[in-house]
Amino acid sequence: MEIDTLKIAEITRKDFPLFNNQPVNKEKLIYLDHAATSQKPIKVIKALENYYSYTNANVHRGAHQLSAQATEAFESARSITANFLGAKSSNEIIFTRNATEAINLVARAWGDYELKEGDEILVSMMEHHSNLVPWQQLASRKGCHLKHVGITKSGELDLNDLKNKISHRTRLVSLVHISNTLGCCNPIGEITDLAHQYGALVLIDACQSLAHQHMNVNSLNIDFLAGSSHKLCGPTGIGFLWGREKLLNEMPPFLGGGEMIEEVFLDKSTWADLPHKFEAGTPAIGEAIGMGAAMQYLQEIGIDKIHSWEQHLTKYLFNKLKSIEGINVLGPDPEIKSNRACLATFYLKNIHSNDISELLDSKGICIRSGHHCCQPLHRYYGISATARASLSFTSTIEEIDYFIDELYSIIKFLKNNS
Repeated sequence: MEIDTLKIAEITRKDFPLFNNQPVNKEKLIYLDHAATSQKPIKVIKALENYYSYTNANVHRGAHQLSAQATEAFESARSITANFLGAKSSNEIIFTRNATEAINLVARAWGDYELKEGDEILVSMMEHHSNLVPWQQLASRKGCHLKHVGITKSGELDLNDLKNKISHRTRLVSLVHISNTLGCCNPIGEITDLAHQYGALVLIDACQSLAHQHMNVNSLNIDFLAGSSHKLCGPTGIGFLWGREKLLNEMPPFLGGGEMIEEVFLDKSTWADLPHKFEAGTPAIGEAIGMGAAMQYLQEIGIDKIHSWEQHLTKYLFNKLKSIEGINVLGPDPEIKSNRACLATFYLKNIHSNDISELLDSKGICIRSGHHCCQPLHRYYGISATARASLSFTSTIEEIDYFIDELYSIIKFLKNNS
C-alpha cells in the first residue's frame, strides 16, 4: 500500500465502517477521542469474524486440525507483535488482558521477588493510574519507596529532577513514553542510559505511542514495555508485555492454572517455557489474531507516514485553539516540540469541561473530559478536569475546523449563561 502522506486520511477513512455510516443526533460523526480508544478497520473486524466463523478452537491443547489452525494463527500474531516492536524473539511477547495487566505482571512477578525494604521505584507525576497504582501497591507490600519525578513549566518531564532523585537504591524507572494528557514524548533513550548506570531497570508504558511513531525496544535499550491492542486499531480485551528474555526466564509466574505448566503433581508443579509460563488459562485467541491484523494494517500504511501526517494535524489544531480567548492548553507547543502526541488537553476557568464535552456531543463531536486517569497531574495544575481532543491518521483538517467552530460557539454560549 503506497500512500501519499497528505492523502493518508482520505485513503484510509474508507477502511473504517464507523466513519462511513454513523450519524449522531442527525449530525455527522466527528470522532476526536482516539487516545481513549482507536476505531477498528475492516481488516481487523474480518480477522475476528474469520476466526470465530471458520477456525474457532482452543490453542496448543488439541490434536485435531482445527486446533492446529487456531494455534498457528494465534502464534503468528505473537510473531507479528515481536516484529512490530523489533523484539529479538517471539518468546519475549507475553499476551495479557491489557496494558494494565502487563504492568501488574511485572510488579508481581518481578517486583515481589526482587525488591526489598528500602529499594526505590521512580515514576513521574504525569503517569496514568495504571502505571502508578501497581507500584503503590508493591511499595506497600515490600516496604520500598516510590519517588515521583516532576514536570517543567512547559509540561515535560523534568530531567534535572530525575537526575537528582535517581540513586543506587533505584531498582526500577517506570515511565509513560507519551503522556495521554500532556502529549509530551519522554526521551527514553537518555533516561534508559542514566537508569542503567545506576543498575536500575526501565519499564515503558507505550500505549499512546505504538500506533503513532516507530518504536524498537532494542534501540531504546529498555527492559520492559507494556502495550494495548485497542489503542492501535485492534480489539479490546488484549494487551501485551515485552520483556528481555533473560529477565522473563528469571521471573516466577504471575498466575497459576492450565497452559502455564510443564507438569502438575498433587503437591507441586513445574512451569512451561516462555512465553506460556505467564499465560495461564485459555487466552483471548480471536483478539490476539485481531491485534496482529491491526499491526499489519498500520505497517502497510507506514508508521513514519502516520507520524508525519499527525504532526501536521497537531500543529494545525494547536494554532486553531490558540485563537480562542481564555483557553489553556496543557503540554508542550508542537511548534517548539514537534515530537509530541496528536492530542490537545485544555480547560477554561469557570467552565466545566464536562459541559463542553456534552454540548459538543450534541453536535456529533466526540471528545474526552475528566481527569483522563491522571488525577495527581490534575491536582498539580489545580484543576479537577480537562477536555481532550485526540486525533489519528484518519483525522482531517475539515474535522478540526468543524470542531473549533462548534467549540467557539459553545464557549461563548456557556460564558453568556454562567
